[in-house]
Amino acid sequence: MAATRRTRTGTWDRYAASDPGFLRLMAGLRTVAAIGLALVVLALFHTPVTLLVAGAMAAMVSTFAIREKEVRSQAITLGLGLPVALTSMSLGALLNTRIVAGDLFFVLLIFGAVYSRRFGDRGTSLGLIGFQVYFVSLFVHATVATLPQLYLTLTIAFVSSAVVRFAVVPETPERTLGRLRGAFRARLAQLVATQTALLDATPEQLDKVLDELRRRTARLHETALMIQGQLESGTRDAATAALVQRRIADAEIAAERLGMLLLNARSAERADTLTLHLPNAPAPAAASRVQSGSSAGSTDGADDITARLRRDLNALHLLVGRLAPDERGTALAHLRNRLLGYRDEKNLPPASLAVQDVFRGLGEAARSVLGLRLALDGPQDESDDTPETTRSREEFEAEDVAATVRAEETEEDRTGLQRRTTRAAFQVAVGSMLAIVGGEFLSSQRWYWAVLTCWVVFLNTASTGEILVKGYRRLLGTVLGVIAGVGLAGLVGNHTWTAFALVLLFIFGMFFTAPLSYALMSFFVTAMLGLLYTLLHTYSLSVLVLRIEETALGAACGVIAAVLVLPVHTDRRTDEELATVLSRLRDVASAAVSQLSGGPPVDLLDMARDLDTALDDLRRSTRPLTHPITPLRVRRQTARYLVAVLETCAYHARSLAATAELVPYSKTIAADPRLERSGERIAHNIDVIAAQLADENAVGEVESGASIAAMLESGSSEVLRSGTVTYRVLRHLQRLDEGVVGLARTLDVPVGAGEERRAA
Repeated sequence: MAATRRTRTGTWDRYAASDPGFLRLMAGLRTVAAIGLALVVLALFHTPVTLLVAGAMAAMVSTFAIREKEVRSQAITLGLGLPVALTSMSLGALLNTRIVAGDLFFVLLIFGAVYSRRFGDRGTSLGLIGFQVYFVSLFVHATVATLPQLYLTLTIAFVSSAVVRFAVVPETPERTLGRLRGAFRARLAQLVATQTALLDATPEQLDKVLDELRRRTARLHETALMIQGQLESGTRDAATAALVQRRIADAEIAAERLGMLLLNARSAERADTLTLHLPNAPAPAAASRVQSGSSAGSTDGADDITARLRRDLNALHLLVGRLAPDERGTALAHLRNRLLGYRDEKNLPPASLAVQDVFRGLGEAARSVLGLRLALDGPQDESDDTPETTRSREEFEAEDVAATVRAEETEEDRTGLQRRTTRAAFQVAVGSMLAIVGGEFLSSQRWYWAVLTCWVVFLNTASTGEILVKGYRRLLGTVLGVIAGVGLAGLVGNHTWTAFALVLLFIFGMFFTAPLSYALMSFFVTAMLGLLYTLLHTYSLSVLVLRIEETALGAACGVIAAVLVLPVHTDRRTDEELATVLSRLRDVASAAVSQLSGGPPVDLLDMARDLDTALDDLRRSTRPLTHPITPLRVRRQTARYLVAVLETCAYHARSLAATAELVPYSKTIAADPRLERSGERIAHNIDVIAAQLADENAVGEVESGASIAAMLESGSSEVLRSGTVTYRVLRHLQRLDEGVVGLARTLDVPVGAGEERRAA
């Protein structure tokens, strides 16, 4: 029984980790339930099949178009959406027989729907409802005579959507945040399990384990960013949101750092952490056991240390897995106290410095788990606390008292045609006109498929390359969907409710797979349309082939408009995002080094999260350059390498920030003024790279030369000692410095020897 329960819990945890917050599952269930309820109600009125199709499509639109997080805002937008839908349906019916006027209005509607994105989530939702309902009117061939029935159908669809959203499958920011917290716990536990596997992996297994380590580290980071997006609306006040954000960041950084330290301990010659994030990076030369310090020549000593590490990693995994509020007990407190004891130098085992670093990392990871539990569940029983645990609690209390909520900085929006929404509105309008003209030549009855494709390829894209890749994926999914639609249409025949059941299944698949694969989503859409045509008795193989032709035409029109009308080339957008990442990287590194040197405390974790967000934007902007269809292989490899080096730099900057956060409140870690000099060199080098990126004729060169350790020791007689803040951050500073120099060489920025080497 216990084994079955563990298996069930493990399976559920793996699913929770694969779908953070169950966002995809809830979106699919909510949409399918709204459509199902609308169909049931319409069937009670003996509604004809054409209106059933219109009701199903309207229920789908009214469900997925709502983007607000607050329940009240969702209700307002849904209430405003109904009159917008009724107006759009009325105009579609009135202009159905007026070809020129209808086409001109459709173009204006598309322009307005895209332009309305500048007014936030509500503007985006209303614009989407207006466009999609007009499309529904074209699909079901709405006429003035059928408007009363269509009004009733739309009203039922919107009411069904409201009932499902607010009663059947309710969604509140608090619920979403709670599920995301569960996903973070599950992914953190998976990462710790992979780190345990890294400890015992043979040299032959190491490459596979490292790939898994990279993947799970990235997934943990993804969940942390998703939690950040829900904090403002999912917590009771700004102070609580800031506290949870800090604790999530602490846990993420501590877990990532523990993996790095384990990798160093596994390597006989210290793994080069600069390559951890690089694509196809080779595994480090690894010993079969971690190196023992006092018993370097003793196999028994090494085995004892390995066994102790394995035991403590399993203890950490247990602590992470028992993050739920009701999971308490003396045994857990004992494990937590033992791990937190490693934060004190006296409790470290006799081993090499690399292995002692792993035990320190275990202590910091246990501290972050404690902080996460305190932030999420509040104060707990302290009767079993050891002095080390009490010290950790006091540090958290000091941080909470000193923390202030930093006001959100908003960048000034661009104006006129430089604003993204305005530019996209003109591009989509021009592309739609081309799609209408070309679509009419292909089919006077279903030309709107080309317009729909042109509209869709512009959604959530910001450059010509992104539009091209999205158009390719939509065409690929459409071709595969047509093949599936041909087979399904033959199987379904005249079985109306069987077809509707399959339609619901495909709609669920469409929403469930949308964040994962646009091509797969397009497959489900096209297969669903084949079934809808079967229901409308308009199905034929030629119709589905026409669907492919119209999709290809719409994608081509979108690309042409993106290239000719106010184009934003992929190179330009990538350069802009890269400049933003460099600016954020400089801010985090400079502020962290300043605080480590004794400067005033600042909100470093917020700055680090801004860096992560900018890096994610850069990663998205480079996808067209790294896509397999890109013919320029050298360029593709350069883009991948650039992003990978920036990811490594961001990791070391986050680690610096996390350590700097401890300095003002820790009783054992003191600031070191000598670190300020290293921060100046890193900041200077980032400034030079950013200047060269903005202006190819800019003057300046990146400084290299003496290592950070040599710089620190050259101006001081004090020896670097284990346990000092300087010793703890030295590796991060060195790797960050090397990463910045590596960026300069990749971007062809001049690299000099630096003052230290010239003086020598």
